[in-house]
Amino acid sequence: MSKAKQTKAAQLRTLLKSPSGSDIQTICTAMGWQAHSARASLSTLRKNGCTVERCVPEAGGAATYHLVTEPKVQA
Repeated sequence: MSKAKQTKAAQLRTLLKSPSGSDIQTICTAMGWQAHSARASLSTLRKNGCTVERCVPEAGGAATYHLVTEPKVQA
């Protein structure tokens, strides 16, 4: 049997769970999206109950995004 295909949302969550997080450029490259699509996906995660933290380095550079919490699944 073939393995089930991972959804784009699940792939995005995996990127955001990494210890260093992900910046918009990394998300765009990994997912094959444009920047506005990556930002819209981050907004959709927030609307669905996830907590996504944006960290801006003091020395400048790209902001990184981290998935802090996900909504609890009700049985």
